[in-house]
This record gives sequence, C-alpha cells and structure tokens, in this order.
Amino acid sequence: MKTIMNSSDLQKKAAGEKAAEFVRSGMTIGLGSGSTVFWFLKRLGELINAGLTVRGVPSSLRTEGWAREFNIPLTDFSKTQLLDLAIDGADEVDPYFNLTKGGGGSLLREKIVDAYAKKLIIIVDESKLVNQLGKFPLPVEVVPFGWELTSNRIAELGAIPQLRVNDGEIFVSNNGNYILDCQFEKIPNPKELHNQLKQMTGVVETGLFIDMTDLVLVGSTGKVDSLKKKE
Repeated sequence: MKTIMNSSDLQKKAAGEKAAEFVRSGMTIGLGSGSTVFWFLKRLGELINAGLTVRGVPSSLRTEGWAREFNIPLTDFSKTQLLDLAIDGADEVDPYFNLTKGGGGSLLREKIVDAYAKKLIIIVDESKLVNQLGKFPLPVEVVPFGWELTSNRIAELGAIPQLRVNDGEIFVSNNGNYILDCQFEKIPNPKELHNQLKQMTGVVETGLFIDMTDLVLVGSTGKVDSLKKKE
C-alpha cells in the first residue's frame, strides 16, 4: 500500500535529501534528530549502499535506531574528536539563524554533536521559519532533583514552565533528566536568555542554539531553498 504524504512531509523529505548532497566519502557526520532528519538518514543509507563511505555520531537513541535500520556505520566521541559535518533539524529558525530545538527531548546531545562539527546544516520545512523565537515553547533540560525550584526560577524570567509528560508519565531524556517546556511571550534576545538560564543551578542545557548554524535548507513546494543569514 502506497503511503500518501502531505505537503509538510514532502517538504521535509526534499530538505533531508538535499542535505545528503553535502556529504562526501571519508566524512564523520553528526546525525541530528527529528522527522526531517529521518529523510536525510534514509537517503544517506541509500548512498552508502551505492558505495559512499562515512561514519555517523547519533544525537539520540531514536536517531541511532534509524541509522542502524539504514545501515549507517556509527562511531562515538571516544573515537573521534571533531565532526566534518552535522545535519540537524529545528523547531524554530529566525532570520539570524538562532534556533529553538528540543521538541523531541534530545537537545543536550544535539548541542554536543552540533558544537563539535566543522559545519552545521539545519534542515526544516517552511513552517519552522519565524521572525522571532518564542511561539514554540522553549525546552530546558533540568536535573530531576529540585526541578520544582528550577521551574520557579525560570518563571521569574517571564516564562510559564510546564514539566513535560508523555502518556501520564514524566518524560525522561536520554541523559536521565527532565524537560521543562517554557512558554515565553517572546524571545527578543535569545543569547541573553540562554546565558541567564545556563547560570541557574539545576539547568543542564537550553534549547536555544545560538551562533552555531552555517546553512539552513528549507523544503518548500517543489524545491529546496538555501537561506542566507541576516546580519
């Protein structure tokens, strides 16, 4: 039975497949997370079957599962210290290439992978482009002990933090932490907010990815656009 994809799925597929064109044999690649990255991994697996030689470092257990499904050889940071390229998705992208990430709960591992790549390419569909971050609740990874206190501190910055719960159970990240989804009315200065949050005891990492992205590929109807960063 043939699967019928909606326009958003087609845009994600186009962006993911386009990203695979940037991969060269011999590279060690950071494998991001999310539904758009799925299409990149699927295409990468096809290229590997055709003779491409690469290794990947997955940013989540889900990504690791997809990589194994598509026969992508994996490695880790005990064997490599720097990645040639990282391909990742995002929940929001502003004109300055500031990102909100972590909707899937893998923000800490994603940030580690993306930070140690020579080049970071973000792949999204059109719906992820925004003029200013803040509409999507900002994920903040916190240690479970005293998370209520951490939540109260974050609320003092003007947010409404919500402990992430799935199917009635507290969501636990791949690193054993909790996620607070923090709704801000707006985020006019992502870098300042990130720094404020990181200084709080109990905060492990934020879903704000600042000054990390080199290229954004946007899947749209019938094409993929390469965005230029606004200065």
